[in-house]
Amino acid sequence: MADALTRFVFEYAPVKGGIVQLDEVWKAIRSHADYPAPLKKVLGELLAAAALLTSNIKLEGSLVLQLHGDGPVRLIVVEATSEHTLRATAKWAGEVPEGTLAAMLGHGRFVMTLDQSKAGKQNYQGIVPLEGETTAEVLAHYMQTSEQLDTRIYLAAGEDRVAGMMLQRMPDQQGMDADAWNRAAILADTLKPEELLQISANDLLLRLFHEETLRRFEQEPLAFSCSCSREKVAGMLQSLGKEEVDSILAEHGEVEIACDFCGRQYKFDAVDAAQLFTASVASEPGETRH
Repeated sequence: MADALTRFVFEYAPVKGGIVQLDEVWKAIRSHADYPAPLKKVLGELLAAAALLTSNIKLEGSLVLQLHGDGPVRLIVVEATSEHTLRATAKWAGEVPEGTLAAMLGHGRFVMTLDQSKAGKQNYQGIVPLEGETTAEVLAHYMQTSEQLDTRIYLAAGEDRVAGMMLQRMPDQQGMDADAWNRAAILADTLKPEELLQISANDLLLRLFHEETLRRFEQEPLAFSCSCSREKVAGMLQSLGKEEVDSILAEHGEVEIACDFCGRQYKFDAVDAAQLFTASVASEPGETRH
């Protein structure tokens, strides 16, 4: 199945993992901007990584991965939700060079945010400097330093598909095969990017771990979806303030906002803008006279 996450565990060893392959989701994201080839590769890898990381998080909201920098690429953002949806975007200026993440992002940092505010739960955010030349190395470093989890991440991004596999070492338990993690990591290190992109998840597991006893969970379908709305854009305009919005109206005749994730256009004319701030004023508590 394309656009799906396949989770698995070793039955008698402290190892778990997941494989993700995305076709239509990747096609939808690529259609919203003409990303330079080096940036497109990193964006696709981070997209696969976000889907993988949801496989071991009890998520009630969204997981957001961000790469920030001061180089040609300023921002890469991927969001995965508990509804099994994904979206992604990036900002860049000028020519994006091939090579390491540092070449693209300059001095950068990696940010992971777990937003569960709608479920009434506490949010979490981790921020670390970029440590590693590739997306997979940055993520593995983050998991090791922030979560204290031995992690192997393998990512691949092609023109029509992005894919990834993640292995994690769980706490050792009595009676489990303690050497299985080393075996699994050695076998996984033989995985080639083209195999991730071309071979189905079940066939990959059979090729890599045919001598192990695995338990595969039912595949979880994934889809592209954007949570933007006219109401959210209206709230953003209200936060800018009436003076700023009026200056845009005076110059352009209307305020036009395009969603960075899906490209949807939102237009507000003078009447729409006036209603924004009239509603805002009306909702504020005022003096009561008797």
